[in-house]
Amino acid sequence: MQSWRVHRNGEPSEVMRLEETARPEPGDGQLLLRVRAANINFPDALLCRGQYQITPPLPFTAGVEFCGETEDGRRVIATAALPHGGFAEYALAPAAGVLPAPDALDDAEAAALHIGYQTGWFGLHRRARLREGETLLVHAAAGGVGSAAVQLGKAAGATVIGVVGGADKAAVARELGCDVVIDRHSDDLVAVVKDATSGRGADVVYDPVGGDAYAKSVKCVAFEGRILIVGFTSGTVPTPGLNHALIKNYSIVGLHWGLYNQKDPEAVIRCHETLTEYAEKGLIKPLISERVPFAGAAEAVQRVADGATTGRLVILPEGAVS
Repeated sequence: MQSWRVHRNGEPSEVMRLEETARPEPGDGQLLLRVRAANINFPDALLCRGQYQITPPLPFTAGVEFCGETEDGRRVIATAALPHGGFAEYALAPAAGVLPAPDALDDAEAAALHIGYQTGWFGLHRRARLREGETLLVHAAAGGVGSAAVQLGKAAGATVIGVVGGADKAAVARELGCDVVIDRHSDDLVAVVKDATSGRGADVVYDPVGGDAYAKSVKCVAFEGRILIVGFTSGTVPTPGLNHALIKNYSIVGLHWGLYNQKDPEAVIRCHETLTEYAEKGLIKPLISERVPFAGAAEAVQRVADGATTGRLVILPEGAVS
């Protein structure tokens, strides 16, 4: 089979190599799945760089999330059992974490459902306790993670303010359903949020960016608001001023969705059932901006690493139809 393997750490375009390899052998509690579509996540770039919290042994195949097919023909979604990730014709996955792909989504859409939307649902509902009628501020609203949060926020009955970088991404955010769109390149984020909320500020902030996004969020979060720390795609991990959180009465809430697979796997299954219902009702639909031929995988992962994409890029193995 063909797979994109990483033999040394570095930028994805430099270290991902297309190779002919043997099919991986599943270990105890694992399944071998034929990959139908593999979503690109920012952690895939971090894996290539050796900067992710998980460091698989070299050489490895990245691709932490994919839609696959079981030996008996069932279409499923899964997170990969590294080092045998989804940027290959076949991948391994923990059997206990394999879930049915929603019929309402095609392979590429299903491949982009699991991590982004589970992160959004757990963040907004379990960690931030978002309520109907509240205001949700989403950074990187036109990106893969942000677009999921926008759709889930609207499904929860929130007013959603989306922050993007550039006019093209602003148009995408409006199409996703954002009630207010802020272009961080040209708009005063803090002023727009306060104006849109009559001075109150955002009840919940969804921040997968860190850096300057976090710094501006604390200036426009509401009294008793909640700032969700989802990731640091800016490359800068902020240092919170706890005195400011005390004075303004807001919460800084961490979210590491992957831990729920260990701490509360039943909640992950229930969440998937909810997301499947949402997909059937048309409340959510992963934003697929590009379906990438298998030969273009390394370049596509690099574009995600560089923050030069909108929505999701999904890799299709040779012969896959989606």
